[in-house]
Amino acid sequence: MKLTHFDKQGKARMVDVSGKAPTLREAVAGGSITMKPETLRLVKNGKMAKGDVLGIARVAGIMAAKKTPELVPLCHTLNITSVNIDFEIDETQNRIGIKATVKVGGQTGVEMEALTATTVAALTIYDMCKAVDKGMVISDIMLLEKRGGKSGKYKRQ
Repeated sequence: MKLTHFDKQGKARMVDVSGKAPTLREAVAGGSITMKPETLRLVKNGKMAKGDVLGIARVAGIMAAKKTPELVPLCHTLNITSVNIDFEIDETQNRIGIKATVKVGGQTGVEMEALTATTVAALTIYDMCKAVDKGMVISDIMLLEKRGGKSGKYKRQ
């Protein structure tokens, strides 16, 4: 498999997508943050001192998706059409599952935007809860699905 972010001399480059036709593209990424049961209860009940943890993490994830090209050097600037961040509280595992879905009508995919949104949502949860639980663990950041473009569909097994 050929790496596309390097030229013939091995120098980093942004991939030229100008010849590609715009298509609908969608990516879904996921991750989780595990915490103490007491911390999870505070988040779930809206009792964290800094405010609505999941509401603020949702907005942070949306903002992060839009800022991805400023954070990841070779990402294209995209006209993102939709970003959704969903959370699932799992009290048996003391964790919050995070899922980011990003859509674009464009010439390149939005996997990096979905991964960035998921990561920043998790980091925001950590930041808002660290006063009561510094031992939280962010994990399992991964691409779950992608649709559109030349490479077609991908779904994690």
